[in-house]
Formats: sequence, structure tokens, C-alpha cells
Amino acid sequence: MPILDPAVEARIMRVKAPERSAWTDNAPVEATVKAVIDDVRSRGDEALRHYSREFDRVEVERFEVSPAERQAAVDALDPQTRADTEFAIAQVRAFAEAQRATLLPLEVELLPGLHLGHRVIPIAKVGAYVPGGRYPLLSAPVMTIVPAKVAGCDEVVACLPPGAHQAMVAGCHLSGADRIFRVGGAQAIAAMAHGTQSIPAVDKIFGPGNAFVNEAKRQVFGLVGIDQLAGPSEIFVVADETGNAVTIAIDLLAQAEHDVRTRVGLITTDRALAEAVRAEVERLLPGLSTAAVAGPAWRDYGEIVVCADEAAMLAYSDFIAAEHLEVHTRDPQATAARLRNYGSLFIGVSASVVYSDKCCGTNHTLPTMGAGRYTGGLWVGSYLKTCTHQWLDERGVAAVAPPAIRQSASEGLEGHRRAAALRLAPQQLLAEIGV
Repeated sequence: MPILDPAVEARIMRVKAPERSAWTDNAPVEATVKAVIDDVRSRGDEALRHYSREFDRVEVERFEVSPAERQAAVDALDPQTRADTEFAIAQVRAFAEAQRATLLPLEVELLPGLHLGHRVIPIAKVGAYVPGGRYPLLSAPVMTIVPAKVAGCDEVVACLPPGAHQAMVAGCHLSGADRIFRVGGAQAIAAMAHGTQSIPAVDKIFGPGNAFVNEAKRQVFGLVGIDQLAGPSEIFVVADETGNAVTIAIDLLAQAEHDVRTRVGLITTDRALAEAVRAEVERLLPGLSTAAVAGPAWRDYGEIVVCADEAAMLAYSDFIAAEHLEVHTRDPQATAARLRNYGSLFIGVSASVVYSDKCCGTNHTLPTMGAGRYTGGLWVGSYLKTCTHQWLDERGVAAVAPPAIRQSASEGLEGHRRAAALRLAPQQLLAEIGV
């Protein structure tokens, strides 16, 4: 876990500190996941059937969801659920298309005869892990599959646990998955990384999951790309004295119901608000239908910090680098402009995290555990490669060959020197090497 700047530490007071550490409170899953990956790599579909029985308590003969089954899942959706899913797909697609339009190829002549550039190339084959989870999160396939289709990936392979709700299959289909497989957990990640008799190997794997899925993604990284290592969900709110305790408490509990390990917190300059939010969370929690999940999350990972001033509040927020960061201040736009580290920013009291989680258009697959310090969330650019190229005519060779020759010689790289010299003075170099 990163260490908080002592100067910032001295200017904050914890009204509620987490009882457990989200950084170290992980079950030792590395060995289990390694065994699963090795087994899937060696035995393929046979291993997948074994783990479906062992972990999911399901006998699976055929992993791929057939076209008829896909259509049946769509037909089984009630009309309003289908309309809402299609609304979310349209929003995510429109925002991804707007983002894609900002990513342009480049051609530039830096020196006469020296042409450099890049192309923006879709990744050919991608895998989308769609979690089954505690609830059927209908937005999950939308967030990982729709941007891939907008990016132009040739094939999108979706994997979801065998016991996942039929509506999740429908979501994968409506979002544009080319193939859908009923395989979950670390074994699904292993299958998409190595390929099996039924499931094709992909080039990059996307999507959140539990600790075993996350560890599997970590272990296969390198053989394939991954989007990120996403831990349990997080929400923090930065607020001054204008914050509303009930609104903040409701938003914290809304996120806490995701998982018993969700991190939720308030960072404020106002002690009265801090105490009021704590009281409201404790008041509202017993009446929440998901209190069995949200309660442990609040108890174990909930945090309320009172900061000496706005600068300390912003510094502590940037230290936390929360996955979801809400801004509830007198001038939320001005506050937002001063924040640097977060997964996604929700500016003003009207911008609830739930809108992004479900359907407003931004992606809900975001960095956690402080990763917002160095990366953003999933977006259409995650499915693209920006690859450079160059070409030279005689003028370009005349400009770059001499310094390349001298640098190669100074580094003792004779082969490099010859390759550079051959383009500048071919007859001289060929005579030198006796050709």
C-alpha cells in the first residue's frame, strides 16, 4: 500500500477508519489459480468440464451458446428490460463512437524525406469476461462488448459462468458478441488465454471478476493482454459544508451493496457533515434489502476523513485515487478541475454513480486499489493499438544515417553501423565488407 505524505496525514482526522485493509485482505488464491490454468492448458475442454462440476455444480457438455439459445434468451426478456438494455447499449455505443473519432492516424514529414506516422489498429480477437456475480448485472456485457465492436475488433468472445442469468446471455447477444460460452472463473480466463478444443484463444482479455478471475488475468498477462486488474468496487465522496448527509449516505450504501469488500468513504472539510453522514449510514443500513452485503462493507472498509482545508481534502482524495469519485462542493466544477487521480469523476450532486454503472454512456469498468494514479478506465482505445511506421527517401537517409552511424560506432555495435551505412553509401560499405 502506498504511504500517505506525512504532511497530508497531519492535516486529516479519521472519524471512521476501515477495520480491515483492502490492500492485504486477500485470500491466498495464487496457487489455486496456477493449478487451474496449468490444467486447462494441458487438458482443454476436459478440464473446463471438471471445474464446472467442482466450482459451479453444473454438468456442461457443450460450452458454446447456440444461435437458437441466444435468441431464446433475448425473447425471454420482458419488454421494459429489453428496452432499458438497448438504451444502455445505445448510450455506450454513442460515447465510444465519439471517443473513437478523436483517435486519428498520423503522417508527418519531420525532415525532408523522413516520413513518420502511426496507424490506429483494432485488436483482432478479444475476450470479454462477463461476471455472474451476486446479482445479474445487465450492464456488465454492455461495457466490455460494445466498445470492442465500435473499435472494429474482428471477433469478440464472451465467457460467463454456467449459472449466469439468461438475461446476461441476452445482454451479450444484444451487445454484439460473436461467440458466447458458458464458462466462468479462472478457468474461463485460462481458456481464452490458451485456447481449448471449443474456445478460441484471444489476443486481449477484458472484464471484471472475483479474486480468482483477477489473479488468473494477472498470471496470463504477457501471453495475452489484459485491460486491468480490478479489485472490489470503490466509491468516495469529496464534500464541503454544502454536502447533504442523506444523499451522500444513500450513494455510499448504493455502492456498498456490490460486495462485502467494497470500499466506501467520505473525504470532507466539515466535521458536522462527517458526523451526520456516519449517523445517516447507520440509520439507513438496517432498512436496506441488501444490508447483509452493504453492512459488512461499511463496517470493514468504510472510511470518513475530516481534512483541515480544501488542499488537504484534494490531496487525500488523490492519494486514495478512488474508482468512483463524487464531488459534492459549492463549486463542483472548480473542485473537479483540481483533482487528478480517480477512475471516473461524478461532478455535482446530480451525477450519481448509478447512472454510469448502468446506462449513461461512460464505462463502469474502472481502476481500483489506487490504480487511478496511473491509468484510466476501460474505453474504446483499450481495444486499439497505435502502431508507428516510417519511410525515407534519399534526403531522409542523408539526414539520419550519419548520426546513426556515429552512435552505432560509439556503442560498439558494428552490425548497426553497417546497416546504417549501407543506405547512405552502399558501394563504399559493400567494398569495405568484401562484397
